[in-house]
Amino acid sequence: MRDVAIVGVGLMKWGELWEKSIRDLCVEAALSCFEDAGNDKIDSIVVGTMASGLLTGQEHMANMVPDYLGKKHVPAMRVESACCSGSQAVRTAFMEVASGMSDCVLALGVEKMTDVSGNDATYALATASDQEFEAFHGVTFPGLYAMMARKHMEQYGTTREQLAEVSSKNHRNGSLNPHAQYPFPMTREQVMNSTLVADPLRLMDCSPITDGAAAVLLVPATDAKKYKKHGMVVISGVGHATDTIALCQRKDMLKMEAVTLAAKAALKMAGKTIKDVNFAEVHDCFTIAEIMIMEALGIVKPGQGGPATLKGLTALEGKFPVNPSGGLKSKGHPVGATGVAQICEAVYQLRGEAGKRQVKNAKVGLTQNMGGTGGTSVVHILEAK
Repeated sequence: MRDVAIVGVGLMKWGELWEKSIRDLCVEAALSCFEDAGNDKIDSIVVGTMASGLLTGQEHMANMVPDYLGKKHVPAMRVESACCSGSQAVRTAFMEVASGMSDCVLALGVEKMTDVSGNDATYALATASDQEFEAFHGVTFPGLYAMMARKHMEQYGTTREQLAEVSSKNHRNGSLNPHAQYPFPMTREQVMNSTLVADPLRLMDCSPITDGAAAVLLVPATDAKKYKKHGMVVISGVGHATDTIALCQRKDMLKMEAVTLAAKAALKMAGKTIKDVNFAEVHDCFTIAEIMIMEALGIVKPGQGGPATLKGLTALEGKFPVNPSGGLKSKGHPVGATGVAQICEAVYQLRGEAGKRQVKNAKVGLTQNMGGTGGTSVVHILEAK
C-alpha cells in the first residue's frame, strides 16, 4: 500500500448562500483546491453528500460534479454516510490512491441545506436516525443529544456552564476563521441565555443549517514532491467503525464506541497514541458531542470532558486544542462537507497556514467525523512531513 499525501485543499465562505446552487458550491471548492495544489489533472472524483436529493432535488451527484467541473470523462462516485459522508469521501479517495488504482483523486464534500423550509431540513436530517424507533415517534437529533447531555450531567456532574464553554470556545476560534458561517465571539452567558431547544440544550449549543463545500486533492506521497507550493502533509492513519443506529439500543448511551474504535484503528495504523496528537477537529454537532468525543478519543477520562473544557485544556492556547477552525458550531455544518473541511483545517494547521488560529508546534493532527448519534465514525491521522 502506498503512502498518501494531500497536496491541495479548497474551502469557501460557508453560510446561507441563497445566490449559489449546489453545483456552484462544488465547482467553487474544487477550483480553489486545484489552485492551491497548482494542478487540475485528476484521475478520479469522490463526492460525499448526505441528502442532496431531499434538500435540492439533485441526485446523481457523481455525474453532475465532473460535468460542471469540466471533467466530464473522469470517473466519479458518490458516497453517503449521513453527516460522516465527507470523511467517507476522503477515506475512499485515500484507498484508491493507496491501492495504486489512481494517482490523483479529488475528494469533495457538499450540502445545500437552505433551499427548503426548516421542517423539510429537519426531515432530511432525521433520515440519519432510526426511522422506526426514533424518527417515527418524533424524536429529533436535538432531543437525542439532549438525553445524552442530561444523563452525562446526572452521572458525571457535568454543568450547564461547561456545555456553554464548548460553544464559547469554538466561537472564539471561529471568529479567526474567514470561512466560518458565524465568525463572531459568544460568551458563556449568551449561550446559556439563548432559546431553549431541548432541555438542557439551547440554541447556541446546536450547530446551524449551512450551505457549503470543501475539497482535497490526494496523491501518492512519492509524487507530492512535485507539488512545491506547500509543505507535505500525509494521511498516516484511517479508522472507521459503526454502532447501533438507534441510541436506545446501546448498552450505555454515554459511550461512543464507534468513535473509540475508529480512533484506535487510525492511531494503530499511524503508529501513534493520542498523546502524540497535537490538536483535533471533532464533530461538535452539539456541545455535549464535543465533550463525549473527547472522552471517547481518550483525550480525557470519562466524565472529565466538561471540567477540562472549562479549565482551558481544549482552548487554542491549551495543551490539546480542539476545533481550532471553530468546529461545526461556528464554522457551520453543511452535513456532507463537514468531514472534508475538517481535513482542510488539519492541513492548514500542519502547513503552518492557519493565521491567528494557528496551533503552536502542530505536527500531528486528528479529525473525527460522525453520523447520527455516533452510529458511524471516521477518524483520520495527518502528519506534517
